[in-house]
Amino acid sequence: MSYTNGPRFPMGRPVITPGAQAALDAAGMPGVLLLARHANCDWGELSVEDLAANELALLTGRRLLSSYDLRNGQRKVWIITEADRSVTTILLPEEY
Repeated sequence: MSYTNGPRFPMGRPVITPGAQAALDAAGMPGVLLLARHANCDWGELSVEDLAANELALLTGRRLLSSYDLRNGQRKVWIITEADRSVTTILLPEEY
């Protein structure tokens, strides 16, 4: 997938929780790669309902959620962009 056109929505300030940073480090996966996927509406592994909710959120200015399985298959991380688009957070599901 090419991300040359830039993000499809404003992401605000990117932040990451310590737990998510540790999980990404353990998996050898850079957080910026997942942020690029999220910014380009590659929502990762979501249910049909959550995918539809994100598409609606793009139009109505609601919160956006992505979920990505990490390479080691042991963990997943979520990325959430707040409704006001002021901040995008990488976190573990249990940190929500």
